[in-house]
Order: sequence, then structure tokens, then C-alpha cells
Amino acid sequence: MQDHRTGEILPIEIMARKEEWNDGVSVYMRQMTVGVGSTMALPVVFAPQQPNERAVPMLSLTIHQAQQLMDELWDCGMRPSEGSGSAGAMAAVQAHLSDMRKLVFKA
Repeated sequence: MQDHRTGEILPIEIMARKEEWNDGVSVYMRQMTVGVGSTMALPVVFAPQQPNERAVPMLSLTIHQAQQLMDELWDCGMRPSEGSGSAGAMAAVQAHLSDMRKLVFKA
């Protein structure tokens, strides 16, 4: 019996792996086609840019793919830098709560 999905192109998959040897993170992308095989993303190539030339994205991701990349980087131990994102927001809330406690308990 033949697979009725043969030729179906599946969503792009993103994987990140922490590199122990060079203290970095490697990012991989592939796309599977049922019954055919897979294709892989190749390394980024830089090209000269003319003055005032509008840059084009080197990569565009769907929200699902961006979330997958975020989750993969999280699994590699990457976290938002202090002062930005949820980590920075939480630090600001904690500082505010500390200030409020000082004011309340002085009264």
C-alpha cells in the first residue's frame, strides 16, 4: 500500500545544540518531504551591501518556528539578558516590591 502523503512537504524544523568544544551554540534547520527525504539549510553567506541599499532578512520564521528556536536555545541554557525580556521585568518588579516593603514597614 502506497503512502498517500508522499511528496507532502512538512514544516521546517529547527534544532540548536550547545557546542562544548568552542563554547557556542550551533543552529540547524531541515525540511522533510514525505517519501522523498530531507533538505538542510546551509551556512549563511555574506554579500556586499551598497550605500542606502535596503537590507533583506537573512531568515524569516513563522511564529511557530521562532518559538521552536527559542525553546531550543532555552534547552541549550540560553536565557534573556538582564534588563530585557521577562528576566529584566521580573527584576524590576522585585526591586519595586522591596521598596514598597520598606515604605510600609516604616509607617
